[in-house]
Amino acid sequence: MPLIKEAIEKILGLASIQTQIVGSQIFTNSDLELVKDAVTDILKVRNLSGIVDYLKNNFDSKLPVLIHVESPTRVNVLTRFNRDLHRSTLIEAHAFTPEIAFGRYYDIESFNILLQSCFVQTELRDTLLGIVGNVKDENVTNFGDDGVSQQVTAKTGVATVGPVKLPNPVWLKPFRTFVEIEQPLSAFVFRMKDGPSASLFEADGGAWKVVAVQEIKSYLSTALNLQVESGEIVIVG
Repeated sequence: MPLIKEAIEKILGLASIQTQIVGSQIFTNSDLELVKDAVTDILKVRNLSGIVDYLKNNFDSKLPVLIHVESPTRVNVLTRFNRDLHRSTLIEAHAFTPEIAFGRYYDIESFNILLQSCFVQTELRDTLLGIVGNVKDENVTNFGDDGVSQQVTAKTGVATVGPVKLPNPVWLKPFRTFVEIEQPLSAFVFRMKDGPSASLFEADGGAWKVVAVQEIKSYLSTALNLQVESGEIVIVG
């Protein structure tokens, strides 16, 4: 009998347990035990517009949130701290970007394709295409006393061939961040070797990354203007 009585009291005690929501967490009134949320996979997208659509619709009712622009290719949307001082990542965006091996020498055909497929069309990009596409000699000549200037023998007219000095530095816009923002313009050292082959070396000390992060923040701030002004969304980077 004592065991039956104890079981009945246990059942009656469980029946009286209630839950209470405190902030973004759930507690029971039996012993204020925290009921943890189920762990779910982070939603992953490949563009900034995916984050904008998710937050504008407030699909999971998680506002307010923090948008962390971690790098030119990664943006995370985070919740506030819970009682354990942990944040949850709701959605993250990783940019699709082509693989560009700066500092590596490409043969002329491969370099030509690289410029056309992985760089935004600009006047200087077209100038480089004109030079590498018209090289007529395998030899590359270094001249001057600065150790930097180079020239190649290339087609300079309809039927003329002559020495062409290589431009340096060159300012180009490779695809290195989300397509929704303007690709940052940065400096490169353009070099060629006998063969011939060509390469681009980064020469801005990574300043383009700062520009890209600021452009991403600006894009998101404009797209989510009302929620940013209301304080429901905070953007850092």
